[in-house]
This record gives sequence, structure tokens and C-alpha cells, in this order.
Amino acid sequence: MAQTTKNSAPRPLPEDWGRALAVVAHPDDLEFGVSSAIHRWTVRGKEVVELLVTQGEAGIDSLDPAACAPLRMAEQRASAAAVGASTVEFLDFPDGTLEYGLPLRRALAGAIRRHRPDVIISLNFREHFAGGSGFNHADHRVLGPALLDAVRDADNRWVFTEQLAEGLEPWRGVRFVAFGAAPEATHFVELGEDDLAAGIASLDAHEVYLANLDGFDQRTFLREGAVRSGAWAGVPLATSFEVFET
Repeated sequence: MAQTTKNSAPRPLPEDWGRALAVVAHPDDLEFGVSSAIHRWTVRGKEVVELLVTQGEAGIDSLDPAACAPLRMAEQRASAAAVGASTVEFLDFPDGTLEYGLPLRRALAGAIRRHRPDVIISLNFREHFAGGSGFNHADHRVLGPALLDAVRDADNRWVFTEQLAEGLEPWRGVRFVAFGAAPEATHFVELGEDDLAAGIASLDAHEVYLANLDGFDQRTFLREGAVRSGAWAGVPLATSFEVFET
């Protein structure tokens, strides 16, 4: 895979595609900026499928995982509906202890072969987020490399051959993988006010999760992020991505 270097001028993310697979570790991951771009794409007729690798069961301290998972899955479905995503699917890897390895690569390659996307969208897997000093979540740091490897796996007939018997033929149509909120972004998606509003609504849908984040103002957070990315890209509002071309 080729990567646009951090020294390149910001460039618009290509939009001459029809189907995206958005893959993240947890419910709410897409909603911290990427979902505004998803709204832009779906209102223009593109199909976006959301794939959550975990069910978010370890994400709310006050809720037992058995009660938390169904709630967070329901909030994610409502969130996806707010931005027009066509489908939401969940894998069953453990929240908080995701591990790089063949089981994860196999599941991701299978999803890519099943959905046959033109592009894949995800969330930053670097140690830090754009504009932040906190250390990135372990699940995010694991998922990114596994996802990039799974794109190659999905293309190789002789990797995970058992999927052939399941009717999952190799898929080599992924053009690029784009990671939102990366500290060394290469591309941007310009947002309209309607896209930002839909993105805010999609994060608002995580009502119980947000209620457990003391004092967090999601509307201000998302608008300030869109303005900051827009200033970097030279447009009023934007969201940014680190892109790996295949």
C-alpha cells in the first residue's frame, strides 16, 4: 500500500466510488467526526455499511457488560440512521482487550469479501489523535494494522481459504483505506452545515454513553474540530483523514 506523505498539501478525499465499509472498534468511534462525512456521502447516493468489531460492552463503568452491550448496539443503530448508513453489523471481539492476530484478520477479510467495498473508512490507529496529547485506546491501535493487513488478505485467494467454501470470493476492489482524526492527516472531506448537524445528531444518539462522560459538550467538540480541520484544508468546515492507497 502507498501512503500520501505528511508533507503533501491537503487534498480532497476522492469521492468517485459507490460503496464504503466503515470499520471501527466500538460504538461511538465513527461519531467523533467521521459520521459527518458519512452523511455527506449517503445524501449523494453512496452506500455506507458500518462494521463494529466489538459491541462496546466495556465502555460504561456504571453498567455491567451484559446490560451495556445491547444498549450500545441500539445506540449505534440509531446513530447510523442519523447519517444514512444502510447497514450496521457487529462482530463479537472483546471490548478493551482486542488483540492483533489471525482471528481478527480473518473476520475482517471475511467482511471485506462479503461487502466488496470500493473504499474502507476507519478511525486513527496512531498513538495520539490530531490535536490531542492523550494515548490512543489499545483497541484502536490494534485494529488499524489488522484492517490494513485484512485488505491484502481479502485479495489473496490462498489466505483464509475456508472462506471460499462459504462462497466468499477474493476481493481486490478496495482503492484506499482512510483513517479519521489522524495526527498526520493527508486528505480532507469538506462538510456542509447539514453534514455537521447530522454528525452531531449521530453522536447525540449515544445518549447513555455520553451521560457517563462528565461535562463533555459534544456539539462544541465536533464544531471546533470541523472548523480546525477546515482551516487546515482551506475550507469552512471539514473532517480529516490519513489515507493508505491500495
